[in-house]
Amino acid sequence: MDLSIFDEWESEVRGYVRSFPVVFDTAHGSFLVDQDGTEYIDFFSGASALNYGHNNPNFKPALIDYLEKGGIIHGLDMATTAKAEFIGAFTELVLKPRGLRYKLQFTGPTGANATEAAMKLARLATGRTNVVAFTHGYHGLSLGSLAATAAQHYRHAGSVPLTNVTFAPYDGYYGAGIDTLALLAKQLDDPSSGLDLPAAFIVECIQGEGGVNAASGEWLRGLADLARRYSIPLIVDDIQAGVGRSGDFFSFEDSGITPDLVVLSKSLSGYGLPMSLVLINPDLDVWSPGAHTGTFRGNNLAFVGATAALKTYWADGAFPAEIKRKGELVRSRLAAIAEQHPGELDVRGRGMFLGLASLGDPSFGAKVSQEAFHHGVIIETAGARDEVVKFLPALTIDDETLLRGLDIVEAAVAAALATV
Repeated sequence: MDLSIFDEWESEVRGYVRSFPVVFDTAHGSFLVDQDGTEYIDFFSGASALNYGHNNPNFKPALIDYLEKGGIIHGLDMATTAKAEFIGAFTELVLKPRGLRYKLQFTGPTGANATEAAMKLARLATGRTNVVAFTHGYHGLSLGSLAATAAQHYRHAGSVPLTNVTFAPYDGYYGAGIDTLALLAKQLDDPSSGLDLPAAFIVECIQGEGGVNAASGEWLRGLADLARRYSIPLIVDDIQAGVGRSGDFFSFEDSGITPDLVVLSKSLSGYGLPMSLVLINPDLDVWSPGAHTGTFRGNNLAFVGATAALKTYWADGAFPAEIKRKGELVRSRLAAIAEQHPGELDVRGRGMFLGLASLGDPSFGAKVSQEAFHHGVIIETAGARDEVVKFLPALTIDDETLLRGLDIVEAAVAAALATV
C-alpha cells in the first residue's frame, strides 16, 4: 500500500502525513513500525496523547477483558461501573493526595470539547463574556477555543470573527526583566484601559504548540493572585502538559497554585482512546442538568484504560520521580548540544516536555524533524514559525532507546545548522 489512496481521497487538511510520509502498521512502546517493517523511535507520542507509550501491556488485558465481557462502550452520561471505577481511582490517587477538591465533568472526547465547556461554564458562573488568553497560547480549533488560540495560521482558517477573547503577554514575552503581569494588573485596575473584566483567565503552564514556553512558578502564582483579587476564575489547560508530562500529574503542581478549572484530555485515557475531562471548583458548578451535553461524553472503554493507567503508575511517587530523572537526562543532552552552537540554540520546557529552539533560523525545526525522520526518529516542531524541535518521548521510554533517539536528533541538529 502506498500513499496514493490518501492523496486521492483524504482532505487537503491532513498534516502529519506530509511530515512523516510512510504508511504505519503497528506500534509498541516507543516505536512505530511501517508496513515494510521499518521501526521509528517515537519522540512525538501522538502529540502527548501516548504518554504511556503505544499498546502498553499493563492496560491491554483490562481493555480486552472489558470488551469480551460485553461491557458498556457508549454510555452518554449514564452511571456505569467503568465510570464509577475511574472516578474512584482518580479521586483516591490524584485528587486527594494533592489536597484537591473538584467536581468532574465528562465532556465530548476531544481537548477542544473540554476547553469549550470550561470557558462556557466560567461565563455562565460570572455573567461576564470576555476571556483573557495569552500570547502563543493554543487551546483548540473549534470556534470558541480557537478564539483563545493565538496562532494566525489557525485563526485565519476560522473564517469568521473570533470574539470575546483578549490576549495578554505570557511570561517572558517581552524578554527578561519585564513583568508582564504588572501590565495586565494595570489594565484591570484602570476603568479606561478598554479591557472588560474577564469571565476567566485561560493559560498553559507549559505552552506546547506555542514553542515549549514554560511559565515560572512566580509568574503563575502572580496570575493566580490576580485572579483571586478580581474574582476571575483561572482555567489551566493541561491537555498537553498534564498527566505526567511536566514531571508531576498536573503541570501547575510545581507552582503551588490551585486553578478553579482544569482541562484534561490526550493521555488521560492511558491507551490513546478519546477522552476529556473538566475539573471544576464546586463553587463554580452552576450547570443545570443537561445544560451542556455531547453524544460521546461517556467513552467507557477510555474509562477502563484510564483507571488501569492510574493504578499502574500513580499509586505512589516512583513514576513521577522517574519522569523527572529522564527529563533531566534529556535536558542535559540538549544543553550540551546548545553549548556546541553558542548563541544559536535555546533549551526550553520542564519535565519530559522540552524544546530546542533556534534563535535565528525559522526553518530549524522543520529541518531537524525531516533529517531525524530519515534516520529513524519521529519528532514534532513547535513555535510561531516552527523554529522549535519539541521533545515528547513516552514517559515510559527506556534509557537505551531515549539515548539512541537523542543521538539521532543531535546529528540532525548538526546537519540542519550546517545548511544555514
